[in-house]
Amino acid sequence: MQVHEFSGEALEDVARERFLPMITRTGPDFRGRVAAQELGEAITLSQSHWGASMSMVRTDRMAAMASTDNLFFGVQTAGQTSHCQHDRFAELVPGSGVLTETRSPFERVSSIESRRMTLRFSRELLPLRTAEITEACARSVDPAAPAMQVLSGYLGRLFEIAEDLTASQQLDAGRAAIDLLAMVLRAITPSVPGGDGPVGVLLDMMLVYVREHLSDPELRVEELARRHYVSVRRTYTLFERIGTTPGAYMREQRLLAARVLLSDPRHARFGMSDIAAAVGFLDLSTFERAFRRQYGTTPAGWRREHLHHSGSLP
Repeated sequence: MQVHEFSGEALEDVARERFLPMITRTGPDFRGRVAAQELGEAITLSQSHWGASMSMVRTDRMAAMASTDNLFFGVQTAGQTSHCQHDRFAELVPGSGVLTETRSPFERVSSIESRRMTLRFSRELLPLRTAEITEACARSVDPAAPAMQVLSGYLGRLFEIAEDLTASQQLDAGRAAIDLLAMVLRAITPSVPGGDGPVGVLLDMMLVYVREHLSDPELRVEELARRHYVSVRRTYTLFERIGTTPGAYMREQRLLAARVLLSDPRHARFGMSDIAAAVGFLDLSTFERAFRRQYGTTPAGWRREHLHHSGSLP
């Protein structure tokens, strides 16, 4: 077990190390404690104690720059916390839970001392479709729900005995927790059409997924098809409905996102490599070549022209 005890000044560093990069603010005399149990390379169970008021904000840029695609399920064990993501607002009381995805911005606020148990794991381990996962985020799970009581009891007991388990038992126990979580989330998630539903709905789901994961350099047609439980061939057929291919649509959306970043004075200090990485291009020359082919100018030229026109050229 790894234990961190810290003051408010160190909260941002601890959040980055144990959870993910966030902007944090705390009240006076804040003290915190995080104890974590590793349950395999991609699963961690932790208990957190926030000793006073605090807020955590995951910005759009932080979400776009995410290098991993993790999910967090938090169980409130004491105090109250407010949670907002995808324009949904969840008020957490002891015994309730909430799912959070790291590739979308969110905000968490607590005005009093609070305690929380958090299961962190890779998105691919949760046996739900992408749209179902997104729809489940920021929806408070009722502590009186039988499935939630089973899950919270299991997580509490697992945290207590995890150190006595072998490495393989820890991994099995972590995966069992994720299976229990899937049962909990299915009960709160609105109905989402499946891969056999209307082709227009499935295509819309794919388009949304692409736009929400532009920063992932591994986003390719094979991954898109796998995430939506269809073949690569059917994926190409679906994109023919909008007169393009999956690869061309991904490239177009990445370049559109880059154009927005280059035109925004708030990003004027970021280099071209940072902009390229933020929209999923690992190679700067590939990014610059694609941008020039699409817009007839270089990324640097676009930035100079549009920031100059807005009066914000650094």
